[in-house]
Parts: sequence; C-alpha cells; structure tokens
Amino acid sequence: MLLLISALIYGLVFALLALGVYISFRIFHFADITADGSFALGGAATTAMLIAGWSPLVATAVGFLAGMLAGASTGVLHTIFKIHGLLSGILVTTALYSINLRVLGRSNVSLSDAPTLSKFWADLLRRVLGASERHNLFGWMVGVQDLSNLFALTLLVGLLGTVLFLFLKTNLGTAMRAAGDNAQMIRALGASDKILLIFGLALANGLIALSGSLLAQCQEFADVQMGIGMVVWGLASVIIGESLVGSSRFGILIAGTIIGSILFRMMIAIALRCGLNPNDLKLITAVFVFLALVAPRWFKTLKSRFNTDLVGEADHAQGL
Repeated sequence: MLLLISALIYGLVFALLALGVYISFRIFHFADITADGSFALGGAATTAMLIAGWSPLVATAVGFLAGMLAGASTGVLHTIFKIHGLLSGILVTTALYSINLRVLGRSNVSLSDAPTLSKFWADLLRRVLGASERHNLFGWMVGVQDLSNLFALTLLVGLLGTVLFLFLKTNLGTAMRAAGDNAQMIRALGASDKILLIFGLALANGLIALSGSLLAQCQEFADVQMGIGMVVWGLASVIIGESLVGSSRFGILIAGTIIGSILFRMMIAIALRCGLNPNDLKLITAVFVFLALVAPRWFKTLKSRFNTDLVGEADHAQGL
C-alpha cells in the first residue's frame, strides 16, 4: 500500500510536468528541451524563497513564474533570433544549470527546517482528523504526510487540468491550438504565431517548473540535477496517456496525460520494488519510452495483418 501511495503522489506531481510537455510537444509540435532546466529552476527558485522566509504559496508562485520566463526565453531565441527550436531549448537549459547553482548557492539544499506546502497540508489534515500521525485508508494505515499530499495533489492536479481544458477552449487557447496546427493560417488571420508560440512555451514551462517546485517541497530538498531526463519522463506520460484514451479530443487527452503520468510512475515503482538498481532508473525509463513509442505501431501492424488474413481466408472459403 505504501508503494501505491508513493507512486500516486509522485505520479500526480509529475502530471503537471506531463501537461507542460503536452502543450509544447502536442499542441505546438515543438521539441522543447527547456523542460530539463525549467523543472530544476522551479525547485531551486521555490527552495531559495522558502529558505529566505517567504510563505510556501509565494515561493511556489515564484517557481511557476521563473519557469514561464525560461520558456519565454526559448521562444524568443527561436522566433526573434531564428535559432532552431531544439538548439534554443538546449541553450536555455545549459544556461539554467549555472543559474540554478547561483539560486541555490550549492548543488543540494534541504528543506527539512523550512515551511512547505507539504507540511501545511499535513497540519491542515491534523486539524480535521485529529493529532494522530497515521490514519486508516481502505484498511491500510497511512502516514498523515502521505495522506495529505495525496488528497491535496489530487485536488490541485484535477483543478489545473480543468483550468487548462477551459483555457484551451477560449479564443486565446483556440488560437494557440490553431497556431500549432497551421501557423500560416493564423498569420493570414492577422494574429502573430510568434507571440502565441512564446506564450505557449512560457505556459508549458511554467507548469513544468511548478511540478519541480512541488517535488522539492514533497521530498524536502532541491538539487540542481533534479531536472535531468524530465523531457523523457513527460513525453512517456503523454504517449502512454494517448495510447490509453485512444482519442484526439484535447480534453480527453489532458485527462489521459494525467493518468499516463500516474501509470508510468507506478511502473517505475514496481520495477524498483522488484529489485531494479536505482542507478539503472534512467536506462529503464528510456526503455519504457521506447516501448511506448513503438508498441502502438506494432499492434497496428499486427492488427492489419490479422484482418488481411481473415479477409483472405473468407475469400478462399467463398472460392471453394
């Protein structure tokens, strides 16, 4: 049960990362590598603010805004300075490594003595359920910290997913989706596809940085290398979600992305529980992403061959 709770908590945290990757990769078809740097930037900025004595809400908001600034920087490099999108993300991510070191002051900073959203949620739950440190959840005893994180993150991710869905249905959101599908048409209508792309990348990386901020507060430390491989993680969640829902409607895809993040985290947790060396985690993540990319194509090919064989057998039976 503890494995399941932990997988759900971190799956929900990374769901915001997956939503950010969904915006950049699926809506704008932009290969944005900035996610690796903005994820760590969100954690670093929030940690620095918490250490300085700011409230968790303000610190989390600063982490989100820092991520938006990083995403906007990538958009400006690509649209204004005409640098290739992939290279723009690499440049910003490379610069963010040094910036994150400057923000934190060292490579790793603990938040064990600082107020965090995670601690605030736990204190709130204690006021509601009593001072006990463990509570019954479907027959299992779960710590108040894990229980509060699970409840709060479920509400937060559900709320942000709903807000993103409603936003993408507004005029601005529709223009963003149209710019990703056909930038020439948007320009013909008098709108700036460049501004839409910059704003879209800013929003995407804001969500990614928010994910990093929440992760730092849940695990009570931030590290400058915590963002390594986050693009792969987010992309895996998006692909798994798309495979599960089997729909092109963006509202369903948003829900599928969140579910995909949770399932992907659960797969990683099960692999670790079965004896996987933590040093091989990135390798296993890459393997999971590879399978998620090629498996739908394999299944489609097998299904096509199976249907062809059935048709052939039917034609042969009719000939007889």
